[in-house]
Amino acid sequence: MSTRDADDRREYYRIEDTIALEITPLSGAEALGSEALHDASPLFNLLSDLHLLDFESQHLLRHIGERDRTLASYFKVMNKRIDLIGQAMAQSLLREIGLPRQVSLSEGGISFNHPQPLTVGAHLGLKMVLMPQALGLLLRARVIHSQPSDNGLYEIGTEFESVTDAQRQLLARHIMQKQALERRMARERIVGDA
Repeated sequence: MSTRDADDRREYYRIEDTIALEITPLSGAEALGSEALHDASPLFNLLSDLHLLDFESQHLLRHIGERDRTLASYFKVMNKRIDLIGQAMAQSLLREIGLPRQVSLSEGGISFNHPQPLTVGAHLGLKMVLMPQALGLLLRARVIHSQPSDNGLYEIGTEFESVTDAQRQLLARHIMQKQALERRMARERIVGDA
């Protein structure tokens, strides 16, 4: 890894988070491809598509709001209803993917503990459900480090590959929302201790 790559990764703000994560090794043409990965689970694909469509339609909702507040309010209510359906779908997915686990997440990659070492340079498919908004993302990643940790597991560091702009924006929004929540909780603790 070059110094520039390391510097680029440090530009991203990293958060500690609890997410559902399923790791799939990629090989052959699948590992070297740059097209979006697709999951065998129609439920996961639907959840992922719902969030991408919501992201892509946000600017339209702003324009509608400038012209017709009542219509914009109606669409916001419809979005909330769809979000509730997405959260119910995510609960089913959590049973499929597994229990949420602690990770370190940024726009550039993700680090997590794993029972076995992974080969540096190996390509992975990472199926993630980010909570609480139940955001489903299926991203390509490359292992950049794999080292034993004190708890008997291996700390795996990855770098995302071939991330679309919409996926990157959704990750950034999740990270900013998590940061805002942490700051709000810290302020409340300070006020509560005073």
